Amino acid sequence: MHQGQEAPADILHPDLFEQGHRKLEQRTATISVIGLGYVGLPLAMEYVHAGFQVVGIDVNEARVDRLNAGDNFIQDVDDDAVAEAVAQGKLRASASFDPLDVADIVFICVPTPVTPNKDPNTSYIEAAAYEVAAHLHPGQVVILKSTTYPDTTEGLVLPILEKSAATQGLVLGTDYFLAFSPERIDPGNTRFHTGNTPVVVGGVTPRCTKIAAAIMQQVVAQVHTVSSPKVAEMEKLLENIFRSVNIALVNELARLCDRMGDISMWEVVEAAATKPFGFMSFYPGPGLGGHCIPIDPYYLSWLARRYDFETSFITLSAHVNEEMPFYVVEAVLRGIAAQPVALSEANVLLLGAAFKRDVDDSRHAPIFKVAELLFEKGVGRLQYNDPFIPELALPVKGGPLELASVPLTEAVLQDQHVVVILTDHTAYPYAHIAKHARFIVDTRHALRHVPHDQDKVWLLGGGQS
Repeated sequence: MHQGQEAPADILHPDLFEQGHRKLEQRTATISVIGLGYVGLPLAMEYVHAGFQVVGIDVNEARVDRLNAGDNFIQDVDDDAVAEAVAQGKLRASASFDPLDVADIVFICVPTPVTPNKDPNTSYIEAAAYEVAAHLHPGQVVILKSTTYPDTTEGLVLPILEKSAATQGLVLGTDYFLAFSPERIDPGNTRFHTGNTPVVVGGVTPRCTKIAAAIMQQVVAQVHTVSSPKVAEMEKLLENIFRSVNIALVNELARLCDRMGDISMWEVVEAAATKPFGFMSFYPGPGLGGHCIPIDPYYLSWLARRYDFETSFITLSAHVNEEMPFYVVEAVLRGIAAQPVALSEANVLLLGAAFKRDVDDSRHAPIFKVAELLFEKGVGRLQYNDPFIPELALPVKGGPLELASVPLTEAVLQDQHVVVILTDHTAYPYAHIAKHARFIVDTRHALRHVPHDQDKVWLLGGGQS
Protein backbone atom coordinates (compact mmCIF):
# COMPACT_ATOMS: atom_id res chain seq x y z
CA MET A 1 0.00 0.00 0.00
CA HIS A 2 1.45 3.36 -1.02
CA GLN A 3 1.91 6.25 1.37
CA GLY A 4 -1.13 8.52 1.29
CA GLN A 5 -3.59 5.75 0.32
CA GLU A 6 -6.33 4.36 2.55
CA ALA A 7 -6.33 0.71 3.55
CA PRO A 8 -8.57 -1.57 1.40
CA ALA A 9 -12.15 -1.82 2.57
CA ASP A 10 -11.76 -5.41 3.73
CA ILE A 11 -9.15 -4.51 6.35
CA LEU A 12 -10.59 -1.20 7.50
CA HIS A 13 -11.31 -0.81 11.19
CA PRO A 14 -13.58 2.27 11.16
CA ASP A 15 -14.29 1.84 14.88
CA LEU A 16 -10.99 3.59 15.76
CA PHE A 17 -11.73 6.48 13.39
CA GLU A 18 -15.27 6.85 14.71
CA GLN A 19 -14.15 6.36 18.29
CA GLY A 20 -11.77 9.27 17.87
CA HIS A 21 -14.61 11.52 16.72
CA ARG A 22 -16.79 10.41 19.63
CA LYS A 23 -14.04 11.24 22.10
CA LEU A 24 -13.77 14.71 20.59
CA GLU A 25 -17.51 15.28 20.83
CA GLN A 26 -17.60 14.04 24.42
CA ARG A 27 -14.42 15.91 25.39
CA THR A 28 -12.91 12.67 26.68
CA ALA A 29 -9.89 12.65 24.36
CA THR A 30 -6.58 13.06 26.19
CA ILE A 31 -4.16 15.51 24.58
CA SER A 32 -0.39 15.72 24.87
CA VAL A 33 1.63 18.67 23.62
CA ILE A 34 5.35 18.09 23.10
CA GLY A 35 7.17 21.40 23.53
CA LEU A 36 5.77 24.03 25.90
CA GLY A 37 7.13 27.17 24.28
CA TYR A 38 5.52 30.00 22.35
CA VAL A 39 3.47 27.54 20.27
CA GLY A 40 2.88 24.61 22.60
CA LEU A 41 1.62 26.28 25.77
CA PRO A 42 -0.93 28.58 24.07
CA LEU A 43 -2.19 25.55 22.12
CA ALA A 44 -2.45 23.49 25.29
CA MET A 45 -4.44 26.23 26.99
CA GLU A 46 -6.91 26.43 24.08
CA TYR A 47 -7.74 22.75 24.54
CA VAL A 48 -8.04 23.24 28.30
CA HIS A 49 -10.55 26.03 27.65
CA ALA A 50 -12.41 23.68 25.28
CA GLY A 51 -12.82 21.12 28.09
CA PHE A 52 -10.04 18.63 27.40
CA GLN A 53 -7.44 17.14 29.71
CA VAL A 54 -3.98 18.21 28.54
CA VAL A 55 -0.51 17.00 29.45
CA GLY A 56 2.39 19.13 28.29
CA ILE A 57 5.74 17.45 27.74
CA ASP A 58 9.05 19.31 27.76
CA VAL A 59 12.65 18.23 28.27
CA ASN A 60 13.29 21.48 30.17
CA GLU A 61 12.64 20.35 33.74
CA ALA A 62 12.68 23.90 35.10
CA ARG A 63 9.88 24.80 32.70
CA VAL A 64 7.94 21.68 33.73
CA ASP A 65 8.31 22.53 37.42
CA ARG A 66 7.13 26.09 36.85
CA LEU A 67 4.05 24.98 34.96
CA ASN A 68 3.13 22.34 37.55
CA ALA A 69 3.36 25.09 40.17
CA GLY A 70 0.85 27.11 38.15
CA ASP A 71 3.50 29.60 37.06
CA ASN A 72 2.99 30.86 33.50
CA PHE A 73 6.06 31.74 31.42
CA ILE A 74 4.53 32.72 28.07
CA GLN A 75 3.52 36.37 27.70
CA ASP A 76 0.51 35.75 25.45
CA VAL A 77 -1.06 33.30 27.92
CA ASP A 78 -3.08 34.53 30.90
CA ASP A 79 -1.34 33.91 34.23
CA ASP A 80 -4.56 33.28 36.16
CA ALA A 81 -5.86 30.91 33.50
CA VAL A 82 -2.74 28.75 33.77
CA ALA A 83 -2.87 28.71 37.56
CA GLU A 84 -6.55 27.74 37.50
CA ALA A 85 -6.03 25.01 34.90
CA VAL A 86 -3.27 23.45 36.95
CA ALA A 87 -5.20 23.77 40.22
CA GLN A 88 -8.23 22.06 38.67
CA GLY A 89 -6.14 19.25 37.25
CA LYS A 90 -6.94 20.11 33.65
CA LEU A 91 -3.32 20.85 32.78
CA ARG A 92 -0.10 19.29 33.96
CA ALA A 93 3.43 19.05 32.64
CA SER A 94 5.90 16.20 32.44
CA ALA A 95 9.59 15.84 31.61
CA SER A 96 8.87 12.20 30.79
CA PHE A 97 7.22 10.95 27.62
CA ASP A 98 5.25 8.27 29.50
CA PRO A 99 1.97 10.27 29.23
CA LEU A 100 2.03 9.43 25.52
CA ASP A 101 0.97 5.90 26.48
CA VAL A 102 -2.58 7.13 27.04
CA ALA A 103 -2.62 10.19 24.78
CA ASP A 104 -5.27 10.10 22.07
CA ILE A 105 -3.84 13.18 20.36
CA VAL A 106 -0.19 14.24 20.23
CA PHE A 107 0.94 17.65 19.03
CA ILE A 108 4.63 18.12 18.20
CA CYS A 109 5.58 21.77 18.80
CA VAL A 110 9.38 21.64 19.03
CA PRO A 111 12.00 24.11 17.72
CA THR A 112 13.29 23.90 14.15
CA PRO A 113 16.52 25.97 14.00
CA VAL A 114 19.23 25.94 11.36
CA THR A 115 22.81 24.71 11.60
CA PRO A 116 25.77 27.13 11.45
CA ASN A 117 25.81 26.42 7.69
CA LYS A 118 22.14 27.47 7.40
CA ASP A 119 20.88 23.94 6.78
CA PRO A 120 17.71 22.69 8.53
CA ASN A 121 18.19 21.20 11.98
CA THR A 122 15.32 18.76 12.38
CA SER A 123 16.91 16.92 15.31
CA TYR A 124 14.18 18.09 17.70
CA ILE A 125 11.44 16.82 15.41
CA GLU A 126 13.26 13.53 14.94
CA ALA A 127 13.77 13.05 18.67
CA ALA A 128 10.09 13.79 19.35
CA ALA A 129 9.03 11.39 16.60
CA TYR A 130 11.08 8.56 18.13
CA GLU A 131 9.44 9.20 21.51
CA VAL A 132 5.99 9.13 19.94
CA ALA A 133 6.86 5.93 18.09
CA ALA A 134 7.89 4.31 21.36
CA HIS A 135 4.42 5.02 22.75
CA LEU A 136 2.36 4.65 19.57
CA HIS A 137 -0.93 2.83 20.10
CA PRO A 138 -4.19 2.18 18.21
CA GLY A 139 -6.32 5.24 17.55
CA GLN A 140 -3.54 7.76 18.25
CA VAL A 141 -3.43 10.95 16.16
CA VAL A 142 -0.09 12.71 15.68
CA ILE A 143 -0.05 16.30 14.42
CA LEU A 144 3.22 18.07 13.65
CA LYS A 145 3.04 21.85 14.06
CA SER A 146 6.72 22.86 13.95
CA THR A 147 7.62 25.00 10.93
CA THR A 148 9.70 22.92 8.55
CA TYR A 149 10.42 22.07 4.93
CA PRO A 150 8.03 20.11 2.66
CA ASP A 151 8.27 16.33 3.11
CA THR A 152 9.25 16.43 6.79
CA THR A 153 5.97 14.84 7.90
CA GLU A 154 6.02 12.09 5.29
CA GLY A 155 9.76 11.78 4.72
CA LEU A 156 11.05 12.05 8.30
CA VAL A 157 8.28 11.52 10.86
CA LEU A 158 6.25 8.85 9.06
CA PRO A 159 9.11 6.33 8.55
CA ILE A 160 9.92 6.55 12.27
CA LEU A 161 6.30 5.89 13.24
CA GLU A 162 5.89 3.15 10.64
CA LYS A 163 8.61 1.02 12.24
CA SER A 164 6.67 0.96 15.49
CA ALA A 165 3.33 0.59 13.71
CA ALA A 166 4.57 -2.43 11.76
CA THR A 167 5.49 -4.32 14.92
CA GLN A 168 1.93 -3.79 16.18
CA GLY A 169 0.15 -4.38 12.90
CA LEU A 170 -1.16 -0.79 12.83
CA VAL A 171 -2.22 0.67 9.48
CA LEU A 172 -1.84 4.40 8.78
CA GLY A 173 -5.18 6.09 8.19
CA THR A 174 -6.99 3.21 9.86
CA ASP A 175 -5.33 2.43 13.18
CA TYR A 176 -3.27 5.59 13.67
CA PHE A 177 -3.19 8.99 11.98
CA LEU A 178 -0.57 11.58 11.01
CA ALA A 179 -0.96 15.17 9.77
CA PHE A 180 0.76 18.53 9.56
CA SER A 181 -0.92 21.73 10.72
CA PRO A 182 1.48 24.70 10.84
CA GLU A 183 1.49 27.05 13.78
CA ARG A 184 0.42 30.64 13.27
CA ILE A 185 1.70 32.47 16.32
CA ASP A 186 2.31 36.22 16.36
CA PRO A 187 3.76 37.11 19.78
CA GLY A 188 2.24 40.22 21.27
CA ASN A 189 -0.70 40.35 18.85
CA THR A 190 -3.72 41.35 20.95
CA ARG A 191 -6.21 40.80 18.13
CA PHE A 192 -5.27 37.38 16.75
CA HIS A 193 -4.26 34.44 18.91
CA THR A 194 -4.29 30.65 18.72
CA GLY A 195 -8.04 30.41 19.23
CA ASN A 196 -9.21 32.81 16.52
CA THR A 197 -6.56 32.43 13.82
CA PRO A 198 -7.57 30.15 10.91
CA VAL A 199 -5.36 27.10 10.47
CA VAL A 200 -4.35 24.79 7.64
CA VAL A 201 -4.35 21.00 7.93
CA GLY A 202 -2.92 18.38 5.59
CA GLY A 203 -2.99 14.68 6.47
CA VAL A 204 -0.96 11.83 5.00
CA THR A 205 -4.24 10.11 4.04
CA PRO A 206 -7.76 11.54 3.63
CA ARG A 207 -8.82 10.04 6.95
CA CYS A 208 -5.76 11.56 8.60
CA THR A 209 -6.84 14.95 7.23
CA LYS A 210 -10.42 14.50 8.44
CA ILE A 211 -9.56 13.52 12.00
CA ALA A 212 -6.84 16.18 12.31
CA ALA A 213 -9.23 18.84 11.00
CA ALA A 214 -11.87 17.72 13.50
CA ILE A 215 -9.31 18.01 16.27
CA MET A 216 -8.34 21.55 15.26
CA GLN A 217 -11.99 22.53 14.94
CA GLN A 218 -12.41 21.99 18.67
CA VAL A 219 -10.47 25.20 19.27
CA VAL A 220 -10.38 27.03 15.91
CA ALA A 221 -13.51 27.95 13.98
CA GLN A 222 -11.93 28.08 10.52
CA VAL A 223 -9.89 25.08 9.39
CA HIS A 224 -8.72 24.88 5.80
CA THR A 225 -7.78 21.40 4.61
CA VAL A 226 -5.25 20.73 1.84
CA SER A 227 -4.39 17.64 -0.13
CA SER A 228 -1.18 16.67 1.67
CA PRO A 229 1.26 17.58 4.42
CA LYS A 230 3.66 18.82 1.75
CA VAL A 231 1.17 21.48 0.66
CA ALA A 232 0.66 22.59 4.28
CA GLU A 233 4.41 22.66 4.89
CA MET A 234 5.04 24.74 1.77
CA GLU A 235 2.14 27.03 2.64
CA LYS A 236 3.75 27.86 5.97
CA LEU A 237 7.04 28.71 4.28
CA LEU A 238 5.19 30.94 1.81
CA GLU A 239 3.58 32.89 4.66
CA ASN A 240 6.90 33.75 6.23
CA ILE A 241 8.99 34.14 3.09
CA PHE A 242 6.36 36.57 1.78
CA ARG A 243 7.19 38.80 4.72
CA SER A 244 10.93 38.27 4.41
CA VAL A 245 10.93 39.29 0.75
CA ASN A 246 8.84 42.41 1.29
CA ILE A 247 10.84 43.51 4.31
CA ALA A 248 14.00 43.09 2.25
CA LEU A 249 12.49 45.28 -0.45
CA VAL A 250 11.85 48.21 1.92
CA ASN A 251 15.20 47.68 3.66
CA GLU A 252 17.02 47.98 0.35
CA LEU A 253 15.00 51.02 -0.65
CA ALA A 254 15.67 52.57 2.77
CA ARG A 255 19.39 52.29 2.18
CA LEU A 256 18.96 53.85 -1.26
CA CYS A 257 17.00 56.74 0.27
CA ASP A 258 19.84 57.31 2.72
CA ARG A 259 22.35 57.25 -0.12
CA MET A 260 20.31 59.78 -2.10
CA GLY A 261 20.03 61.96 0.96
CA ASP A 262 16.69 63.69 0.54
CA ILE A 263 13.93 61.01 0.53
CA SER A 264 12.45 59.44 3.66
CA MET A 265 11.45 55.82 3.10
CA TRP A 266 9.01 56.13 5.97
CA GLU A 267 7.18 58.93 4.14
CA VAL A 268 7.28 56.88 0.95
CA VAL A 269 5.60 53.88 2.61
CA GLU A 270 3.04 56.14 4.26
CA ALA A 271 2.16 57.64 0.90
CA ALA A 272 1.98 54.25 -0.85
CA ALA A 273 -0.33 52.96 1.88
CA THR A 274 -3.03 55.38 0.74
CA LYS A 275 -3.64 53.07 -2.23
CA PRO A 276 -6.66 50.96 -1.23
CA PHE A 277 -5.66 47.91 -3.29
CA GLY A 278 -2.55 46.04 -4.38
CA PHE A 279 -0.25 47.34 -1.63
CA MET A 280 0.64 46.16 1.87
CA SER A 281 2.79 48.24 4.20
CA PHE A 282 6.16 46.91 5.33
CA TYR A 283 8.77 48.99 7.15
CA PRO A 284 12.57 49.03 7.32
CA GLY A 285 14.39 47.97 10.45
CA PRO A 286 17.67 46.80 12.00
CA GLY A 287 17.20 43.16 10.98
CA LEU A 288 14.73 40.33 11.28
CA GLY A 289 13.89 38.46 14.46
CA GLY A 290 11.63 35.80 15.87
CA HIS A 291 11.79 32.12 15.05
CA CYS A 292 10.32 31.84 11.56
CA ILE A 293 11.13 34.73 9.23
CA PRO A 294 14.95 34.67 9.59
CA ILE A 295 14.98 30.86 9.30
CA ASP A 296 12.40 29.79 6.72
CA PRO A 297 14.15 31.05 3.56
CA TYR A 298 17.04 28.72 4.34
CA TYR A 299 14.75 25.74 4.89
CA LEU A 300 13.35 26.29 1.41
CA SER A 301 16.68 27.00 -0.27
CA TRP A 302 18.15 23.83 1.26
CA LEU A 303 15.23 21.81 -0.06
CA ALA A 304 15.48 23.44 -3.48
CA ARG A 305 19.12 22.41 -3.84
CA ARG A 306 18.05 18.77 -3.53
CA TYR A 307 16.12 19.33 -6.75
CA ASP A 308 18.97 21.21 -8.48
CA PHE A 309 17.04 24.45 -8.11
CA GLU A 310 18.33 27.73 -6.75
CA THR A 311 15.86 30.04 -4.96
CA SER A 312 17.87 33.09 -5.99
CA PHE A 313 15.25 35.73 -5.30
CA ILE A 314 14.34 34.33 -1.86
CA THR A 315 17.94 33.78 -0.79
CA LEU A 316 18.95 37.27 -1.92
CA SER A 317 16.15 38.76 0.17
CA ALA A 318 17.38 36.88 3.23
CA HIS A 319 20.88 38.23 2.62
CA VAL A 320 19.57 41.82 2.32
CA ASN A 321 17.86 41.49 5.70
CA GLU A 322 20.94 39.95 7.28
CA GLU A 323 22.99 42.96 6.19
CA MET A 324 20.88 45.42 8.17
CA PRO A 325 22.67 44.98 11.53
CA PHE A 326 25.94 45.77 9.72
CA TYR A 327 24.33 48.92 8.31
CA VAL A 328 23.15 49.96 11.76
CA VAL A 329 26.61 49.43 13.25
CA GLU A 330 28.11 51.64 10.53
CA ALA A 331 25.75 54.41 11.64
CA VAL A 332 26.75 53.91 15.28
CA LEU A 333 30.44 54.13 14.40
CA ARG A 334 29.85 57.33 12.43
CA GLY A 335 28.03 58.76 15.43
CA ILE A 336 30.97 57.95 17.67
CA ALA A 337 33.49 59.28 15.16
CA ALA A 338 31.74 62.66 15.16
CA GLN A 339 32.43 63.04 18.90
CA PRO A 340 35.67 63.72 20.78
CA VAL A 341 36.05 60.18 22.09
CA ALA A 342 38.13 57.16 21.12
CA LEU A 343 36.19 54.10 20.01
CA SER A 344 37.70 52.09 22.84
CA GLU A 345 36.29 54.57 25.35
CA ALA A 346 32.86 55.05 23.77
CA ASN A 347 29.69 54.01 25.59
CA VAL A 348 26.79 52.58 23.57
CA LEU A 349 23.30 51.84 24.90
CA LEU A 350 21.08 49.45 22.97
CA LEU A 351 17.35 49.92 23.49
CA GLY A 352 15.32 46.79 22.90
CA ALA A 353 16.37 43.15 23.26
CA ALA A 354 13.05 41.79 21.97
CA PHE A 355 12.65 41.14 18.26
CA LYS A 356 9.44 43.19 18.09
CA ARG A 357 7.51 45.79 20.01
CA ASP A 358 6.02 44.98 23.44
CA VAL A 359 7.01 41.31 23.67
CA ASP A 360 9.48 39.43 25.85
CA ASP A 361 10.70 37.25 22.98
CA SER A 362 14.36 37.79 22.08
CA ARG A 363 14.76 34.90 19.61
CA HIS A 364 17.07 36.01 16.78
CA ALA A 365 16.55 39.64 17.82
CA PRO A 366 18.75 42.23 16.02
CA ILE A 367 20.44 43.14 19.31
CA PHE A 368 22.55 39.99 19.20
CA LYS A 369 24.23 40.72 15.89
CA VAL A 370 24.52 44.45 16.55
CA ALA A 371 26.15 43.83 19.92
CA GLU A 372 28.49 41.21 18.47
CA LEU A 373 29.65 43.58 15.74
CA LEU A 374 30.13 46.53 18.09
CA PHE A 375 32.09 44.32 20.46
CA GLU A 376 34.33 43.16 17.61
CA LYS A 377 34.88 46.76 16.51
CA GLY A 378 36.21 47.56 19.98
CA VAL A 379 33.47 49.75 21.45
CA GLY A 380 34.41 50.55 25.03
CA ARG A 381 31.21 49.65 26.87
CA LEU A 382 27.94 48.09 25.79
CA GLN A 383 24.75 48.34 27.83
CA TYR A 384 21.13 47.62 27.04
CA ASN A 385 17.62 48.29 28.28
CA ASP A 386 14.43 46.34 27.73
CA PRO A 387 11.40 46.56 30.04
CA PHE A 388 10.41 42.99 29.13
CA ILE A 389 13.82 41.29 29.31
CA PRO A 390 15.70 42.02 32.56
CA GLU A 391 18.77 39.90 31.77
CA LEU A 392 20.54 39.01 28.54
CA ALA A 393 23.53 36.93 27.46
CA LEU A 394 25.14 38.34 24.32
CA PRO A 395 27.21 35.81 22.34
CA VAL A 396 30.38 37.82 21.79
CA LYS A 397 33.92 36.64 21.08
CA GLY A 398 35.54 35.22 24.18
CA GLY A 399 32.30 34.02 25.76
CA PRO A 400 28.80 35.30 26.48
CA LEU A 401 28.53 38.85 27.77
CA GLU A 402 26.12 38.70 30.70
CA LEU A 403 24.21 41.95 31.06
CA ALA A 404 21.34 43.30 33.10
CA SER A 405 18.93 45.90 31.77
CA VAL A 406 19.99 49.37 32.95
CA PRO A 407 17.49 52.06 33.98
CA LEU A 408 16.83 54.93 31.58
CA THR A 409 17.76 57.64 34.01
CA GLU A 410 18.97 61.04 32.92
CA ALA A 411 22.47 60.18 34.10
CA VAL A 412 22.57 56.87 32.22
CA LEU A 413 21.41 58.49 28.98
CA GLN A 414 23.83 61.38 29.24
CA ASP A 415 26.68 58.96 29.82
CA GLN A 416 26.16 57.31 26.42
CA HIS A 417 27.90 58.46 23.29
CA VAL A 418 25.29 56.71 21.14
CA VAL A 419 21.84 55.35 22.00
CA VAL A 420 20.49 52.84 19.49
CA ILE A 421 16.74 52.24 19.30
CA LEU A 422 16.42 48.65 18.07
CA THR A 423 12.90 47.90 19.36
CA ASP A 424 10.19 50.53 19.61
CA HIS A 425 8.48 49.45 22.83
CA THR A 426 5.52 51.69 23.64
CA ALA A 427 6.68 51.95 27.26
CA TYR A 428 9.84 53.83 26.32
CA PRO A 429 9.92 57.51 27.39
CA TYR A 430 10.91 58.79 23.97
CA ALA A 431 10.79 62.48 24.83
CA HIS A 432 13.05 61.79 27.82
CA ILE A 433 15.44 59.79 25.62
CA ALA A 434 15.50 62.45 22.92
CA LYS A 435 16.20 65.20 25.45
CA HIS A 436 19.11 63.59 27.31
CA ALA A 437 20.89 61.35 24.77
CA ARG A 438 23.88 62.85 22.96
CA PHE A 439 23.33 60.98 19.71
CA ILE A 440 20.59 58.54 18.68
CA VAL A 441 20.45 55.93 15.96
CA ASP A 442 16.72 55.38 15.44
CA THR A 443 16.07 52.21 13.44
CA ARG A 444 12.29 52.19 14.00
CA HIS A 445 11.22 55.82 13.49
CA ALA A 446 10.36 55.75 17.19
CA LEU A 447 10.91 59.49 17.70
CA ARG A 448 8.45 60.59 15.07
CA HIS A 449 5.90 61.88 17.58
CA VAL A 450 8.22 63.65 20.04
CA PRO A 451 10.18 66.88 19.69
CA HIS A 452 13.86 66.23 19.06
CA ASP A 453 16.98 67.81 17.67
CA GLN A 454 17.31 66.31 14.20
CA ASP A 455 21.04 67.02 14.16
CA LYS A 456 21.64 64.44 16.89
CA VAL A 457 19.36 61.75 15.45
CA TRP A 458 20.11 59.46 12.52
CA LEU A 459 16.97 57.74 11.24
CA LEU A 460 17.40 54.53 9.27
CA GLY A 461 15.79 55.17 5.88
CA GLY A 462 15.20 58.79 6.78
CA GLY A 463 17.12 60.16 3.82
CA GLN A 464 20.07 61.41 5.86
CA SER A 465 23.21 60.74 3.88
